Amino acid sequence: MLYPELFRQLEQARWNLEREVPWDRFEAARLTEEQARTIKMNGITEWSALPATEMFLRDNSGDSDFCAFMSVWFYEEQKHALVLMEYLRRFWPDLVPSEEELHAVRFRFDPAPPHETLMLHFCGEIRLTAWYRCAAEWHTEPVIRTIYELLAGDEARHASCYMRYMRRAIEREGDASRLAFARIGVLMTSRKTGRAMHPTNLHVSQEHYPEDTVQSRLPDPEWMERWLNHQIHFDEGQESRVGESILRKLGNVLGENFSSVHDLRRYRRVLEATARSSEKTSNEEVETL
Repeated sequence: MLYPELFRQLEQARWNLEREVPWDRFEAARLTEEQARTIKMNGITEWSALPATEMFLRDNSGDSDFCAFMSVWFYEEQKHALVLMEYLRRFWPDLVPSEEELHAVRFRFDPAPPHETLMLHFCGEIRLTAWYRCAAEWHTEPVIRTIYELLAGDEARHASCYMRYMRRAIEREGDASRLAFARIGVLMTSRKTGRAMHPTNLHVSQEHYPEDTVQSRLPDPEWMERWLNHQIHFDEGQESRVGESILRKLGNVLGENFSSVHDLRRYRRVLEATARSSEKTSNEEVETL
């Protein structure tokens, strides 16, 4: 089992909301309403770890090890929401999210293949690590800068934990998991949509479509693109580095070297061809019988 080891690792790295956050260093003149509103949106977005955890537990019901790990992931993600809301409670109370605003992002996600979802969240953690580090640089108020650095560190560790479960999946299921990871890797690094790819802005529920992304259920559904493009200025160069990081780490998991998304796409096609050939052979054997 991976859970006991990962629990100990995350426990050793865990920060304390009272001790590690320098609340007494707050400088009111360095916080604008525009910045405070982005903190509110990020706080609500982090709250969506609740429905994501419910999804993980449902879709991985046969994997007690991974479900146990979710207890740690869920705790730390909800602490992210809590510390951002606590910051607003102390320093801009009018913008503290209401219970109704928080509950709006809790809705039932459609069932999804576990390997694809695992890869999607692995990529999301890498991207969010970069976003939060960029946010820490954009802010000038020292307390919120520290908070975003703490959050970024957590997200990076979560990505490493997901990598462990990805390796385990390959050991157990081989090419089926490799193909799932490659397909999502292409989606998350190709940039064909022209927008940032993250689990919180992907459609997850036919019942609630088109308001079936976390971002679409926020008080300001358009905030993410504005935050990335016009506030923290997460530019193409930074996005390229995120893509390179995903490809490098995925290549490490798969035992491959991907210098670009084109390399990953070729790798995926080889796996797809192998899967089709195996299926054809199996069908022919059944017909022979």
